[in-house]
Amino acid sequence: MLKFKFLEISPSPYSCIGSFGSPLEMKRLFDIIFSLLGLTILSPLLLILAYRIKKEDRGPVFYRGVRVGRDGTPFRIFKFRTMIVDAEKLGISSTSDDDPRITRIGKFLRKYKFDELPQLINVLKGDMSLVGPRPEVKKFTDLFTEEEKAILTVKPGITDWASIWNPDEGVLLKGSLDPDRDYLEKIRPEKIRLQLKYVTERSFWIDLRIIAQTLLKVFRKTWGHPLVAAWQGRVVL
Repeated sequence: MLKFKFLEISPSPYSCIGSFGSPLEMKRLFDIIFSLLGLTILSPLLLILAYRIKKEDRGPVFYRGVRVGRDGTPFRIFKFRTMIVDAEKLGISSTSDDDPRITRIGKFLRKYKFDELPQLINVLKGDMSLVGPRPEVKKFTDLFTEEEKAILTVKPGITDWASIWNPDEGVLLKGSLDPDRDYLEKIRPEKIRLQLKYVTERSFWIDLRIIAQTLLKVFRKTWGHPLVAAWQGRVVL
């Protein structure tokens, strides 16, 4: 006779959604389902944006920079390319909105965060999660204190508390003579605090809350933009 257990009281993250698997297994299942759903629903938009990126300078559609994942494991991130080819060889890691390396289509993608959408592929592959601390380049994770290394005990994500607090680092860095230094001084301290907050408090309901607040912020930013017309190809991006 089959027996099913539903809810159990437990301090483990994701325990509130049942005991059909471990918390990590349930989070992974959630990531797979919703990354597949997102890629399917957004596929027309993704194809249009990919075409525009390719048309502008014939360069690669994706930026595949190396980021540090869980347990310090490096992986290559999927992002729509918003800068000129080989931009990393011509400048620093932190990017302001007035960086001359940003392409014309790149400005549009960065403004509405569309450049982040291909990271759903990383989520599907298992490199990332929908929710988790944003992945950093190695030179910044090398600065972690022992306490801050807790951030690397979970998968990096597309969004987290820090992303909601500061959804556009480029705006804060605009006009900076040294974006890397200003990032370390003006953005990183609070970003680290919020990432540690997520790591210590994470749960299924926290993840849902972060996703909801992220979507609300994105919709507010894009509200009023002729997005439907863009999908139909009538807007020059």
